[in-house]
Amino acid sequence: MRKLLKSPVQIITVDTKGKNFKRGKDAANILPVNDHSIIIEDNIIKDIISNSSVKKYTFDQIINCEGYIVLPGLIECHTHTAFAGSRSNEFLMRLKGATYEQIAESGGGIISTVKAVRRSSFEELIRIIKPRIDLFISQGVTTLEIKSGYGLSYYDEIKLLQVINYFKKTLPIEIVPTFLGAHTYPPEYKNDHKKYLKIISDELLPFIIQNGLAEYIDAFCESSAFSAAEVDQIFTKAVKLGYKLRLHTEQFNNIGGLDVALKHNALSVDHLEVIKESDIQKLNDSETVAVLLPGVSFFLDYQFAPARQLIDNNAIVALSTDYNPGSSNIPNLHLIMSLAVLKMKMTAEEVISGVTINAAKALDISKRTGSIEINKQADFSLFKANDYSEIVYNIGQNLNEITIKNGEIIYKRNSE
Repeated sequence: MRKLLKSPVQIITVDTKGKNFKRGKDAANILPVNDHSIIIEDNIIKDIISNSSVKKYTFDQIINCEGYIVLPGLIECHTHTAFAGSRSNEFLMRLKGATYEQIAESGGGIISTVKAVRRSSFEELIRIIKPRIDLFISQGVTTLEIKSGYGLSYYDEIKLLQVINYFKKTLPIEIVPTFLGAHTYPPEYKNDHKKYLKIISDELLPFIIQNGLAEYIDAFCESSAFSAAEVDQIFTKAVKLGYKLRLHTEQFNNIGGLDVALKHNALSVDHLEVIKESDIQKLNDSETVAVLLPGVSFFLDYQFAPARQLIDNNAIVALSTDYNPGSSNIPNLHLIMSLAVLKMKMTAEEVISGVTINAAKALDISKRTGSIEINKQADFSLFKANDYSEIVYNIGQNLNEITIKNGEIIYKRNSE
């Protein structure tokens, strides 16, 4: 079937010329195209043609894009969408001066969400999580990463991954499950780290990959969670089993996580709010993506990651919401884009690269999605706007009206 995205105001291609990521200052080159339309065949981008040549072709379906800007489908590369319960009480505690770490030490934080997840059935989790995924789709997100990490037991981590995979199989959006059993130590192993590490390495890691529940693993390298040596132990086993690696690191403390991630050629290092200035250059020629999460800094009233320095030092920078109940209760990727401009001094063009091609690079899927290039997946988000600057200017507003995945409309605002 041949389809046409006809006559958009502008096509923001984020063309990489086959490189499939945007490093450093190249992130500002999003290569907009005017007076063109997009041909889709067999769910891929077949061609980008001038509007004057459209009449030379015949089409099975024409999607009128007048009044829309076409972007690549947005990539949400770091979320904790699979959770239950609320931590609004902790939000009030922080307003009274308690820190994120103090709340965790008092039995709150991740552990309070773990308790809620363990109490929830598979069916309850499906009911809770589905509207969150729908919200992402309505924003133009065509690929959504979702981590486990709120089960922290053999049974409950498997349960969460099964829930995530249920959505992967049943929804039109692309879901990327990630195993985050190394999120923090569960209460029952608070004083027996070796035992929990053994459960992760000897039981969970082999079962998860053998049963196709996840091919990505993440960990939280932090003084209140896993040490660099413990992450190194987990990653060493994960690499042998064939996992792709990502790491939460340099969020509150520098304890060696960045070096462990780079040692194992991790796909990404996520957070980096407190990365040392002297360590920024370690990413200047690395293929490891710096995934920045300004929603956390905003939500915790905390310092922002040094996006400007990372980009100016030639790093590959991506953006994500880090949507979770404790440190970034923000499922709004468009707000994140505006925060990146206002608080991290990224340009609008760098932000667009950060939520498209570079976010795809963080998930190792940028060869097939993340930019509008011939032979890539026909994944698009259509924004009702006259210029892409309006996307970051209209702070927190969702200007996306049509979401297209593999050439099929999976969301249209007027049909809600």
